[in-house]
Amino acid sequence: MSTLLVFGARNLGRAIARSFAGDGWNVAAVARSRETLDALTGELPDALGIEADASRADDVERAFAETARPFGPPDLVVNAISIGVSGAPLAEAAPDAMAPYLETLVPAIFNVVRIAARVLGERGRGTLVQVTGGSARRGLPGRGQWAAAAFASRALLQSAALELRERGVHAALLIVDATIESPKTQAFLGDRPPEATAAEDDVVAAVRYLEAQSPRGWTHELQITPRLDRFLP
Repeated sequence: MSTLLVFGARNLGRAIARSFAGDGWNVAAVARSRETLDALTGELPDALGIEADASRADDVERAFAETARPFGPPDLVVNAISIGVSGAPLAEAAPDAMAPYLETLVPAIFNVVRIAARVLGERGRGTLVQVTGGSARRGLPGRGQWAAAAFASRALLQSAALELRERGVHAALLIVDATIESPKTQAFLGDRPPEATAAEDDVVAAVRYLEAQSPRGWTHELQITPRLDRFLP
């Protein structure tokens, strides 16, 4: 039986866990909040909830070890973590405006990518998917800090893809160039039509597509954009 390890189990990560569990996969999910994990395991009683902070290297090592004990090493690792920090125009940004990204988000992405690269590389198979936003492709006004972190994640995945290909591991960056509709985002989406946002199910389908690819046709960077969202290549 295949095993999924997903980081960020509150919204998108929970939808990914639900989908793969429905197909009979073993599921382990990581979140910083016990409340988030209780909600997940209440819906998916066979899932393993792991309370951990991905910005701490020891926590990520423990998440992989706790997953392996009942299920064995993961076949698919998905990193769907995010931080709820608003950006600001650069001229108005505080001197420490980069701190949440440099001290929390980028280290968390780095920890998951590097440890997943080691664990999957030792097995010689598996898939690593890092989810990020459209700012990984270009900076936008008021989002320079987030774009810097997203560009960092893109660079990490490009390096991981090249390093892991020869070891039989598929590493991919999944760019969701839109706001993902979820309980977290409903408050500010207002009356925007559905096709102006991304649906969690469509993001899950993209993860499934990447996981199912043949080694003869791996995609290392995939961008999804809803029809009514502003698109800038």
